[in-house]
Amino acid sequence: MLRIDAHSHIIPDKLPRFADKFGYDGFIHLEHHRQGYAKMMIGNKFFREIEENCWSAERRFADMERTQIDIQVVCTIPVMFNYWAKPNDALQTSQFLNDHIADVVARYPKRFIGLATVPMQDPQLAIQELERCMKDLKLAGVQIGSHINDWNLSAPELSPFFEACESMGAAVFVHPWDMMGSSSMQRYWLPWLVGMPAETSRAICSMIFGGVFERLPNLRVMFSHGGGAFAGTLGRIMHGFNARPDLVAIDNPYPPTKYLGQFWVDTLVFDADMMLQNLKLFGADKIALGSDYPFPLGELNTGALVESMNLDKTTLQKIYYQSALSWLNLKEEDFI
Repeated sequence: MLRIDAHSHIIPDKLPRFADKFGYDGFIHLEHHRQGYAKMMIGNKFFREIEENCWSAERRFADMERTQIDIQVVCTIPVMFNYWAKPNDALQTSQFLNDHIADVVARYPKRFIGLATVPMQDPQLAIQELERCMKDLKLAGVQIGSHINDWNLSAPELSPFFEACESMGAAVFVHPWDMMGSSSMQRYWLPWLVGMPAETSRAICSMIFGGVFERLPNLRVMFSHGGGAFAGTLGRIMHGFNARPDLVAIDNPYPPTKYLGQFWVDTLVFDADMMLQNLKLFGADKIALGSDYPFPLGELNTGALVESMNLDKTTLQKIYYQSALSWLNLKEEDFI
């Protein structure tokens, strides 16, 4: 049975010193300080150490073989979004990253599917780069953040971008970044443990309440980390919708439950009961295998949770590859 990991990240092994090029700080660069490892640096500040499986397509094959993954959907690391930067500078960083992803996909078209990154702080530039990535680079879609600086994904400024995604047939992958409340919860890794799930629910609720899914029924969106906190708090969300429509239903009169089954989530929930709840809410045809490879907060043995649950063959087929292919608008025979 074909197995597609719909959620993995990749970065070039060499990054320009964008801070030197643009004349201000904040951009990531890499310091290869020992064999097979590099430090992600923001100026002189250490951000994270990564291994060569973050940049080496060939290095990933051993892990893919070990976990029986045939294909990875690859996108940049969210810290590389650069939404905070000047728009034209973020366009240049996006182009550099997208060219790299397109090169990886072109070298191994049966093993990788690529998603772009675009300068979302300027929706027109974002549309311009998305068009290049879809038409010239032959990528399958785009990864965006759970919010764009001060804009939630319901912001009217972003409507032209989502309309362009629908018209171009671009798959959209929403990933948390710049987690709310990070500055006040630095201990215990709370931004990643608490902030990330909240960010993903923030994105889903924004798109539902903002009417994005209502206006664009053919927009294909997947939310990472199993939809974050959304499924676990849907009861509260629905109660709020019913109790205070004057506050919640101001841009879209339809209940959030109408849109269950209209968007996708990945399997990255680490808990069988939560996985069963997502299957009940979203349906197996809207859940795709996803690992967050190669990071330690991802599923290190991709697919282990799903394998442990004794699901029937039809459900496994949907989770392992059919849901991802539907989201990406691709066919199984493209990879045989």
